[in-house]
Amino acid sequence: MPGPSADPAPIALRRSVTGPLLVLYGVGTMIGAGVYALIGEVAAAAGMFAPLSFVQASLIAALTATSFAELAARYPQSAGEAAYVSAAFADRRIALLVGLLIIASGIVSSGVMFRGFAGYAGGLASFEPWHAYLGLALLIGGLASWGIGQSVFAIAAITIVEVGAILFVIALGAVRGLDLPDAVPAFGPAGAAGVVAGAVLAFYAFIGFEDMVNIAEEVKRPRRTLPAAILLALLLTALIYIALAVVAIGSVSVSELGASTEPMTLILSRLTDAPSGWMSYVAMLAVLNGALVQVVMASRVLFGLSRQRLIAPWFGRVHPRTRTPIAATLLVIAGVFAAAMLLPLATLAQFTAMFLLIVFALVNVALIRVRRTDAEPPGHFTAPRIVPYLGAATAALFALTSGYQIVS
Repeated sequence: MPGPSADPAPIALRRSVTGPLLVLYGVGTMIGAGVYALIGEVAAAAGMFAPLSFVQASLIAALTATSFAELAARYPQSAGEAAYVSAAFADRRIALLVGLLIIASGIVSSGVMFRGFAGYAGGLASFEPWHAYLGLALLIGGLASWGIGQSVFAIAAITIVEVGAILFVIALGAVRGLDLPDAVPAFGPAGAAGVVAGAVLAFYAFIGFEDMVNIAEEVKRPRRTLPAAILLALLLTALIYIALAVVAIGSVSVSELGASTEPMTLILSRLTDAPSGWMSYVAMLAVLNGALVQVVMASRVLFGLSRQRLIAPWFGRVHPRTRTPIAATLLVIAGVFAAAMLLPLATLAQFTAMFLLIVFALVNVALIRVRRTDAEPPGHFTAPRIVPYLGAATAALFALTSGYQIVS
């Protein structure tokens, strides 16, 4: 029996997330920001070739997602990226850097979504943007602190609504017909540059698969569930994005899409004479959904870093009733509010993409190194041998491109 001075065992997170809920969790964070907040920005950069930007971004994301799937089977724990890098390099400083970059990406990404929410809400009522940011911070912070089961159920429910609305728009575009053949210009060097610029922004729209590994300690049978859920969520998201991008440029001019603060509502209004204002409400739900996912993810990374003794133990404390890391959640939500107040939408997206691309390059290299030292886990998902090499190269290249766009 331990003596009176023995430390109590730390409270564990609750395993309540199933495979279907995890897929909806991943789709929810990717769909929320990419379509409802950034479709216009991608169109402004790539013009009529916006669908190609989404194709390129999805292929780059797929390389790294496949590496994540294998590493998630090997090391199913919170702050997954930091754990992967720590296992590969045995360097706590690199692991801490990766964890902090992931947290920064989650905070800045949520700032994108807060701004997207305010853009849609501003079309329905008149208010100061910071009022919306503060209200969102209180709502999302409260829900994320309430419990993982409640948070993931809310995310799944909203995901079903938002994906249904997008599929409705895609179906309308297919029935109505699009004017693509006459509108598409010749593809030359300028078009290729636009596609790459659009892909850097579009890549942000696929952020979410990496969030899934950071709730590994709350997933049932994570070694089996995580790899399948990561790849399925990314595939579903890519198909939806590409189809919607085709509908968008075939129904609205590129200049109008790029200038709109409510691009989904604008697209719907051009496809039907029926009232389209309801799309603004769906868009607000979708953006809210994505922000909730990012806040949950970033708080779990803080929790994981603390449990790995890379930061103060305070962030690793779990509330005994809610079984959530409340202190970590409060810090993250305060950072999100500050990000939304300080930076414009496109800049937030570019910073998020750059942070994550650096992490993705390191994670791919980590898988290469881990394979040389650790035996392949029997019966678990294994990525093709070439994947981490391609993933590291493309992530590094896109990180440089994103950094150049920010400073230029």
